[in-house]
Amino acid sequence: MKNIFREYDIRGIYSKELNEQSVKLIGFFLGKIIKKRGGNAAVGYDAREHSPILRDWLVSGLNYAGCRVYDMGLVPTPVNYFSNYIPQKSEDGSQIEINGSIMITGSHNPKEYNGFKITIDKMPFYGSDIYTLGKEVEQNLHLKIPTDTSKTKIDTKNQYINYMIEQFNHLKGLDKKIVIDCGNGVAGVVLQDIFNALNFNFKPLYCEPDGTFPNHHPDPSVEENLQDLILALKGRDLGFAYDGDADRIAVLTPKHNIKGDQLALILSLGIKNPTVIGEVKCSKIMYDELKRRGAKAIMYKTGHSNLKMKMQETNADLACEVSGHIFFKHRYFGYDDAIYATLRVLELVKEGVNLDKEIESLPKLFSTDELKIDTTDSAKFKIIEKIKNILKNPPKELPEIIDIITIDGLRINFSNGWALVRASNTTPILVTRFEADTKENLTLYINQIQKIIDSAKTRVENRK
Repeated sequence: MKNIFREYDIRGIYSKELNEQSVKLIGFFLGKIIKKRGGNAAVGYDAREHSPILRDWLVSGLNYAGCRVYDMGLVPTPVNYFSNYIPQKSEDGSQIEINGSIMITGSHNPKEYNGFKITIDKMPFYGSDIYTLGKEVEQNLHLKIPTDTSKTKIDTKNQYINYMIEQFNHLKGLDKKIVIDCGNGVAGVVLQDIFNALNFNFKPLYCEPDGTFPNHHPDPSVEENLQDLILALKGRDLGFAYDGDADRIAVLTPKHNIKGDQLALILSLGIKNPTVIGEVKCSKIMYDELKRRGAKAIMYKTGHSNLKMKMQETNADLACEVSGHIFFKHRYFGYDDAIYATLRVLELVKEGVNLDKEIESLPKLFSTDELKIDTTDSAKFKIIEKIKNILKNPPKELPEIIDIITIDGLRINFSNGWALVRASNTTPILVTRFEADTKENLTLYINQIQKIIDSAKTRVENRK
């Protein structure tokens, strides 16, 4: 049970960890927290077949805690976030300030998974708060919560659609041929209406929500999931793909698949003297190029909740993850929204920014995607500590280390590149990434760091 309570959200398998008893308890103990803030709780859900069932169990717990529950129905995660920032309207027309929202989503996980992304008082509910919630649920599995699915409907979806149309009305009739691949997630339930209202020339792929994901897995950071979009892009200008709950984006031209850190560089062109936050997996190119332009670049921990909090702390304009989470505080609310990011990209294109030229003007480095190494939840952080100790007296085969950044795992900087080793906060794996000036140096870093990881793993496992 405790493994479903993760650093950034709650996630598990429907009917196994996420069963009627556990979900009602999650709703009850979250509801007690929201009740102290005012008691107005908003709930939305994604396209998975079991999401409405989880909604009803969750609502029962929220009601038992004394909350007033507002149901926005089938929506993307950014629409759920949006409800916290714009007053909602009840059925009688009165305004409602939402004190906490819960999005029921399995994001890009396989179809049997589901989970909850939580916002309270406009801030992400994560880390120690989620772990404390998990302990309360575990300690009260005997508590019986009655079924009470009473709730009030709110039309956050159309409020969000109208907001986007109003904010980007100047893009009407944009002379570009666009393809959107929603992966049978929930992006299409708002994106098509926005694009139609703005008179865009676009081809939709898999925009009907279907929680079985019959066409491809809804994870645009994986190249094989983009093949249909790449084919549809022939003879067109721009392609956009989304994950299951539409908080991550992939941007493609016929020539390039633009990664999240490259996209942040492009998007920062539309902001005067920006402050931009990147995660530890972002390319050295992004940080160097931002500084060269006179922007402020901040490296921080991976994770959407971490980046939202850092944006609040620093009042940054923009933040990104390589995987396609793009966060705007400039002209927006400071959370990751792939729909909004799409419109900001199109805004720059209309202003004359050539995406291909921007990518091709960047220095050429060689990098890997995320490379994952299986381990266990109990061992992963111990392995990182063991690697840190090994690097105090590194093997002579390893190139000279310039410095090591330890804000999230170990980002090891060499004169000609870097290596990252970090423990995932959500799964029992180590995540590595490498970047270098040549393919030879890239291979050298991969091979030498892998040897160190293997040695650290062996030492940790032998101590069991």
